[in-house]
Amino acid sequence: MVKRLLFLGIFFLVGCLIFGAEYRIGAVFAVTGPASWLGDPEKKTVEMLEEEINSQGGINGIPIRVIVEDTKGDETQTVNAVRKLITRDRVLAIIGPSRSGTTLAVIPIVEKYKVPLVSCAAAEAIVKPVKKWVFKTPQTDRFAVEKIYQYMKKKGIKRIGIITGTTGFGAQGRKHLLALAPKYGIEIVADETYAPQDTDMTPQLLRIKAKNPQAIVNWSIVPGQAIVPRNMKELGMNIPLFQSHGFGNIKYVKAAGEAAEGIIFPAGRLLVADLLPDTHPQKKVLMEYKRKYESRYQEPVSTFGGHAYDAFWLIVNALKAVGPDRAKIRDYIENTKNFVGTGGIFNFSPEDHNGLDIEAFEMLTVKNGKFTLLGD
Repeated sequence: MVKRLLFLGIFFLVGCLIFGAEYRIGAVFAVTGPASWLGDPEKKTVEMLEEEINSQGGINGIPIRVIVEDTKGDETQTVNAVRKLITRDRVLAIIGPSRSGTTLAVIPIVEKYKVPLVSCAAAEAIVKPVKKWVFKTPQTDRFAVEKIYQYMKKKGIKRIGIITGTTGFGAQGRKHLLALAPKYGIEIVADETYAPQDTDMTPQLLRIKAKNPQAIVNWSIVPGQAIVPRNMKELGMNIPLFQSHGFGNIKYVKAAGEAAEGIIFPAGRLLVADLLPDTHPQKKVLMEYKRKYESRYQEPVSTFGGHAYDAFWLIVNALKAVGPDRAKIRDYIENTKNFVGTGGIFNFSPEDHNGLDIEAFEMLTVKNGKFTLLGD
């Protein structure tokens, strides 16, 4: 009888190890579809980090399992994926979504089920006003607009045209571009939009050109970031083109070709990590992630993969400290200070679920087909 009970006990423990003793983290990324240049590096990043953690024995001896769902950048698919991760997979926290619109769509769900979500999308509306269970790692779009406008003011640019995507990210960016312009003495003389599936923005750009602006701001995450510069070049519009921090993937530069030369945009320091002084507090983290990712996948890092990197470590650090308790994970993230990530040095609080300010940005440009610091 004793042997039988011992056998059953061992069998139960083995079963727990196989089926139950793991920390499940959900991830919802636009791995395919029009926003795949965001979601694909995010997926690759968390899979790389998952393998790294487990090869080192997991968290306090417990392996982690990252369950990745491909949203294709679609709001309905994202909602369904998040419901599945919470109710069926019973994840402890969720990384993503990739896009602002899809993130805004799932906020009511994670708030209802009380599951921590660390978004990889940039819209300030994701965390302002603060939602108890929602955080994000990308620098905020409002600060990106302010960084651009600060540079324009310094250069005497006062009349601009804006062209924005109709996605959640584009719409939020347009809102900030319009609202903040007067603060910097900037007049928006033309205001155009385009849909994610649009392949030619010539009509919109012709209307902007007719207003004779000194510069153009293009705000989107879809392939329009490569189409707009190409169309501008075809129209002979030789004025500065500014893009959002959603331009932080070298694939956009390659897609735009020669038309990408001279594009100006705000971004985190990951894209120029090798140009930073060795004393910079982010240098070690940036170079380590860059080396690991590029060695494994044979492609350049992007800021989007960096957003997933930061989200992953925020959740893992919480798990290490407080264990598999959703509420305690949430509380730990909310009180995280001086976390050195790829997007900046994060200082979260009950009033701030992004933890970054405008100093997380550098102004970058494209030179000889590569990203580099813009300089003065």
